Amino acid sequence: MNLFDLSGKVAVITGSTKGIGKAAAEALAEHGAKVVISSRKQDACDEVAAEINARFGDGTAIAIAASISDKDALQALVDETRALFGRIDILVCNAASNPYYGPLAGISDDQFRKILDNNILANHWLVQMIAPEMRERRDGSIIIVSSIGGLRGSPMIGAYNVSKAADMQLARNLAVELGPDNVRVNCIAPGVIKTDFARALWEDPDRVKAMHSVLPLRRFGEVEDVAGAVVFLASRAGAYITGQSIVIDGGTTI
Repeated sequence: MNLFDLSGKVAVITGSTKGIGKAAAEALAEHGAKVVISSRKQDACDEVAAEINARFGDGTAIAIAASISDKDALQALVDETRALFGRIDILVCNAASNPYYGPLAGISDDQFRKILDNNILANHWLVQMIAPEMRERRDGSIIIVSSIGGLRGSPMIGAYNVSKAADMQLARNLAVELGPDNVRVNCIAPGVIKTDFARALWEDPDRVKAMHSVLPLRRFGEVEDVAGAVVFLASRAGAYITGQSIVIDGGTTI
């Protein structure tokens, strides 16, 4: 038995036109899953889906744009996926936003609400939409991309960190609720990964030197380092793991 075989599975990945989301979609497709590429812009989704289909065969990927801030758009994403692929076995909640950098004393209500809505509530919506069919089949894996920020305080991204800590608790609570029907819910918590989202960190030579000096693995993460954990949690290999937050940070938090 291939513990990582995802043949016949269908995965929806939000925020999958670049960075961790794109790498996760590619890795899931490589292991046999059909994947749904989704982000705000349809042309970007189309481009990534075309790349995946060119690598793994026509029909492996479809592109459905949806903003995580729009509940109706997310429902359309779910409905169209079911219409085209017939089912959803894997949900990867990767899309998130952080419109504010600075101490919590200076954040506006609108900025705080946007972070909480996009990074927590949107994940809750998607689970509400998708979990019932997983429960009925008694099989499914939900993966929420959190952050090591959810484990630490910060003078600059405090609201974002609050949202990511809440994602960890969301996964724990959903694991309790959905576990009796064999639906697993987990978080992954990346450290600094070389994505556009973290570009300010890994392109600053002084910061790179300082962080590399204390990182046990002496490097920042690559998107593939996170994608492997997504495949693990989505597959038979992770069948007895639920309610967990797997830290992928090169040892930063230790």
